[in-house]
Amino acid sequence: MKKSVLFGLLSVLLVMASCKSKESAYKQAYEKAKAQESAQVQVNAPMQVTPVATTPVKADNYDSTPVRQEQVSAVSVTGALKPYSVVCGSFSLQANAQGLKDYLIAEGYQAGIVKNVQKNMFRVIIGSYDTKAEAAKAREAFKVKYPARTDFQGSWILLNK
Repeated sequence: MKKSVLFGLLSVLLVMASCKSKESAYKQAYEKAKAQESAQVQVNAPMQVTPVATTPVKADNYDSTPVRQEQVSAVSVTGALKPYSVVCGSFSLQANAQGLKDYLIAEGYQAGIVKNVQKNMFRVIIGSYDTKAEAAKAREAFKVKYPARTDFQGSWILLNK
């Protein structure tokens, strides 16, 4: 009986002693982190900022905008399919194209799906336009609205043959 009580007291003492060493280890780690933090603050010196000169860009010069020519047919388009369209996604499965179309309609676009039968690809368009300039303006506005979406940054203009 005495041995078990003695053993219990000894184990309690060991546990308490081990806690104390952990506390000091945490304290040492905290002090080291604080020292590193203060060293980083001292290293960072104020930087001189130089203003960036911007040059105005002509907004109405869309002659150099590249256009792809494909023969497409309307799969699900609101209204008539005009000569120029802005394509923001291409899929081999119509269900995937439908998902992007539904997303764009929820975002306020008159999105549609056209199909290139020759390549068996479904193209998701954000709109259809009479002129190349209108399509180029719409494409640029679309890309500006979604700067974080790299897939939308690759949108392009389709000319229906």
